[in-house]
Amino acid sequence: MSKKVQLPETFVRFLEANGIDPSIYNEGDSLPRYVRLKPGFEDVVQDIESEIKCKLEQLNWLPGFYSIPPHVHIARSKAYQQGKMYGIDAASGAAVSALCISPGDHVLDLCAAPGAKLCMMLDLLGDEGTATGVDVARHRLSACRTMLQKYGLGERSRLFLADGTTFSLPPTTTLPCGSCDEETFKLWTSRRPYKERKQVAKTRNNFVLPHDAQPELFFYGQNSGVIGLKKKELFRSLDQNDYANCGYDKVLVDAECTHDGSIKHIQKFEQWGWTTLERRVLDAERTDTNLTALQINLLRNGFRLLKQGGILVYSTCSLTHAQNEDVVDQFLAESSSAELQEIEMAKEWPCRSGRTPKTVRFDPSTSATSGLFVARIKKMAPEKNVL
Repeated sequence: MSKKVQLPETFVRFLEANGIDPSIYNEGDSLPRYVRLKPGFEDVVQDIESEIKCKLEQLNWLPGFYSIPPHVHIARSKAYQQGKMYGIDAASGAAVSALCISPGDHVLDLCAAPGAKLCMMLDLLGDEGTATGVDVARHRLSACRTMLQKYGLGERSRLFLADGTTFSLPPTTTLPCGSCDEETFKLWTSRRPYKERKQVAKTRNNFVLPHDAQPELFFYGQNSGVIGLKKKELFRSLDQNDYANCGYDKVLVDAECTHDGSIKHIQKFEQWGWTTLERRVLDAERTDTNLTALQINLLRNGFRLLKQGGILVYSTCSLTHAQNEDVVDQFLAESSSAELQEIEMAKEWPCRSGRTPKTVRFDPSTSATSGLFVARIKKMAPEKNVL
């Protein structure tokens, strides 16, 4: 039986203003949890079932994903601790699947922390291609780096502490120039030079990167294309038109949002305190124009960094139209080279159509998942002016 959550009046007003039924938050205790097995560990299903004392129900619409009862926790299981199993909502996995990542792609996760989606992107790449993760918060990026290392996925990845609305570094696809005396990047180590440690200590209390700060290379793997490069080669800037040829094949913009569709997350504020919810979710700067301005700017920049013919997926875990369809509609109206595409695999998903045709929505009632909006956009050749 679902437990009735006593939501604060301010949050209820926010939901009603956005046409969201507050009763969905009573479904959190009945929603299943979801796990994803790391490729190659499908044969350990029975061992996991024995350890966590429940059956893993395979999802027929999302490869590698399983549902487990809502009361079961995996954090203490050997499979989770040994990097064989991830905890990730099925709706989030669907957003990554919509990118249709192929081995050899260069992929970008513009809001990468805490890292579960980036790990899935790297698992889909296999032994070819590279993944770049960007996040604005140092402590969250540290968690992302830890996750990459835990699951053995750091080799082909780069992490940057940077503002996703202004990040402009292309994938590293050029060969390093060995003829210059300038120092090059060596094998990454967690031990930082004194000068760098001193600089980090100065900014330790700044949990979020200032808007005008330069990108900081936070982590890189042996086959990420960084080793052997000079600093100016890595941090090179491209002319706007160059991204069409030298940009990323796939870009995920899982944008910062009010998280109102993450049912279990909202329920946690019962323990954390509803004043924390008001500060993190309902602050006027977040729910008014500033948040949607951030979302449209993340979408614009992600699309700018995309190669011609490449695919971008925009998603949020908000149930509102303002943070989803309104953002996508505004972007499409101003970008002649952006084509909103049908997500073919969504025909098999337990989801519903968004207000904007070709977009899809997951929600607790329809999907038995957290709420998630997903839009798939392709970068076409720019239209030529006809005289």
